[in-house]
Amino acid sequence: MNPLRTMNKHSAARLVAAAAGAALLTGVAGAALADIEVGNDNVEVRVEIDQLPGALTMGVAAADVELVESGSTALIRQFVGALPTVTVTDTRNPLTIPVGAGWSVVGSVSDFTGDAGQPDIPAGNLGWEPNLIDGGQSGVVTQGDRVETLLDLGSPGVDPADAVGLVGTELLTASLDSADSNPDGVFTANAALFLKTSAGVAPGAYTADLTLSLFE
Repeated sequence: MNPLRTMNKHSAARLVAAAAGAALLTGVAGAALADIEVGNDNVEVRVEIDQLPGALTMGVAAADVELVESGSTALIRQFVGALPTVTVTDTRNPLTIPVGAGWSVVGSVSDFTGDAGQPDIPAGNLGWEPNLIDGGQSGVVTQGDRVETLLDLGSPGVDPADAVGLVGTELLTASLDSADSNPDGVFTANAALFLKTSAGVAPGAYTADLTLSLFE
């Protein structure tokens, strides 16, 4: 074999490879050149966020309450407890509230139903005495009056008009003027609850739904 011819073949192969490599490098360089920054500009992004209009809302601290026997007599059995704290929050701008507009929280209860088919205890047997915990500094938030039970009808010192129980919508707390009370923002109230039954009431567990409603 001619060594010169062999060397020439090898040289030719190297030349072909070198040419291909050069072509590849040229392609890479071209791609790199396309990524070179030649200018820039900015786009300003703007947004305008309006103030929230605020709202008048109500919350209750717990979903249930247990009544326990206390203050019973030979004729009347009494069971007492405390209504969970009710919070009214007003975050509205006072300037948006109509003059003289107010709000109120009222409550009413259903009959007490027994767990074993015993006769219901009428809703009128439950009374309450509202308690304003925090009415703010305005003085325009107030509490409702004590509501006696049907079994208190005819008792000394009890106005018959008050001995109705929580059958209808009875006032827990209210604002006489929302615009004036609004700067205080948060108001709280609860109530002493008392259920009265005859001494011969059927034993067993009873439940009722006490509905609290916020009105404006």
